Amino acid sequence: MLKKLALFNQVPRFPKSSTNDSTSHEEYQYLNLIHDILEEGSTEMTRNGFTKSIFGSSMYFSLQNNKIPILTTKKVAWKTCLKELLWFISGKTDNQHLRGINVHIWDANGSREFLDSRGLHNRRVDDLGPIYGHQWRHFNAPYIDCDTDYSGKGIDQLQNIIDCLKDPLQRTSRRMVLSAWNPCQLDEMALPPCHILMQFNVHDGNKLSCSLYQRSCDEFLGQPINIASYSFLTHLLAKHCDLEAYEFCYFMGNCHIYENAIEACKLQLTRTPYEFPTVTIKNKREHINEYLLDDFEIHNYICHEPIKVSMIA
Repeated sequence: MLKKLALFNQVPRFPKSSTNDSTSHEEYQYLNLIHDILEEGSTEMTRNGFTKSIFGSSMYFSLQNNKIPILTTKKVAWKTCLKELLWFISGKTDNQHLRGINVHIWDANGSREFLDSRGLHNRRVDDLGPIYGHQWRHFNAPYIDCDTDYSGKGIDQLQNIIDCLKDPLQRTSRRMVLSAWNPCQLDEMALPPCHILMQFNVHDGNKLSCSLYQRSCDEFLGQPINIASYSFLTHLLAKHCDLEAYEFCYFMGNCHIYENAIEACKLQLTRTPYEFPTVTIKNKREHINEYLLDDFEIHNYICHEPIKVSMIA
């Protein structure tokens, strides 16, 4: 018999409220989703363990006045998040690069054991295959290994969007879409992408918004990073293209909490959010892949203590 995950009794849900009420803080969208999964989610045995999950949700975060939605009810490793984002933008797929800058998000997925489980027996350890960066910058270019130079190969989806955003005659296009989901190469990837489709939109001449669809959402460990990462990306593209960051719209498919994170989620629900910080991007670089971690400054990030939970690959 499958082991059942216990529901928590009397877990508080934060009601929707007026803009003058403390519960109008945008972080309550995230806390309410956690609450709903714990209270109403289905218990499922998945490829990597038991989860509680629901299907279909959405959140909206303002990016106006340099606001950046780094969640505050637990500490979010925003520098780790930014390093990974800049790695995606570079088009790189070698986890050794991330290890070298003390980012370990992909370590389990780049291990010999995990690569072999995906049938990638000839792939060296830490070669993650044609994942996000490859699809963003070299979509569908035949993948050899992470050491190959793919310059000029495939479709540079990100640069195409930048070119469109920089052109006042094109920036109102409804075709500024970037896909990380490439069925032709899924079996070559260490891990098929979770955040798979983004669209950018400009209104009122200069207000830039990003919409993201994510098929699989690890609510406790992954989602705080995803929210921050795509908000950072929107701020970065706004800076790079002389626009103003306006909104991050987040649409989710399977929203789940792993069994080992349930107690941590319960603790997080007892915490009251602080105001979101702001971000300043100090330099405008000539090319998008020239930005550095030091170009970003975070102001007034006040948060609760970290809550440690092991990542499940």
